[in-house]
Amino acid sequence: MALAISFEDVKSAAQVLKGVAHRTPVFTSRTVNELTGYQVYFKGENFQRMGAFKFRGAYNALSRLSEAEKARGVVTHSSGNHAQGIALAAKLLGISAVIVMPTDAPASKLAATRGYGAEIVLYDRQKQERAEISARVARERGLTFVHPYDNPHVMAGQGTAALELLEDVPDLDVLVTPVGGGGLLSGCATAAKALAPSIQIFGVETEASNDWWQSFQRNERVKIPPPDTIADGMRTQQPGELTFPVVREMGAEILLVSDAQLIEAMKFMLLRLKILVEPTGAVAPAAVFQKKVGPAGRKVGVIISGGNVDPELLAHVLTATSGS
Repeated sequence: MALAISFEDVKSAAQVLKGVAHRTPVFTSRTVNELTGYQVYFKGENFQRMGAFKFRGAYNALSRLSEAEKARGVVTHSSGNHAQGIALAAKLLGISAVIVMPTDAPASKLAATRGYGAEIVLYDRQKQERAEISARVARERGLTFVHPYDNPHVMAGQGTAALELLEDVPDLDVLVTPVGGGGLLSGCATAAKALAPSIQIFGVETEASNDWWQSFQRNERVKIPPPDTIADGMRTQQPGELTFPVVREMGAEILLVSDAQLIEAMKFMLLRLKILVEPTGAVAPAAVFQKKVGPAGRKVGVIISGGNVDPELLAHVLTATSGS
């Protein structure tokens, strides 16, 4: 079976995003290097437009629509960052957008999505299937559905984060990204393997949202119940139909961290590095802080996927007791 994307697709996305998406900074920390034994290079997608990498895939996907599709508008579903990415990309391109979001989505992400001009349709993720709601809205209103991760243009757009990182640090031994639906991991793995064939790639998820880990054990896409995790970007229940084969073909491995470990990573990033990272964005750093990515001395690239933290959650994180 042919894979959904190639490195050429990632390079094409980079051209579309040039001058529109931010080329986010890569930063290092001697403190992190001393604590972990690695040479760590953080790719700060928390500094991307709308605060997360999701803008990359959203803009690339919407820019590829036909004029007729743009005129009709789009619909998608998301817990927050893809929602904001689509909302902002749609605003920039003059497209109307409807976003299906869970009632327990962070208030700050709901507010930001509305702020970019999108219409929000709320649903209960414990009782309703968001895909069914999105499909109904698309059908009733004649909108084009843009999947949050199982869309080749979205996947390719997300891969530009790794393309930029490896342009800046070409001799990485390891690349670590969070994995929810798999758009970021599939795109980044595609870019990384093309630029550095020997690189080792890790996708990280929380112990509660371990659908990828289970799927890798069984060599098939496993669906789990709605996971209870602080990382709202990891509340997907099953790897993507398009993303899963790409991640497998690229030889990526899956790691798990606890919610407690990612809370400690969030606190460390904010208090020691002065970098605000949301729970999902702290998942990859948490795996590095736990020294899960191989022997010491390696050059490790880490994608910080976003920094959109609800203020109430941030207060909880900062007052949480240590433990893992």
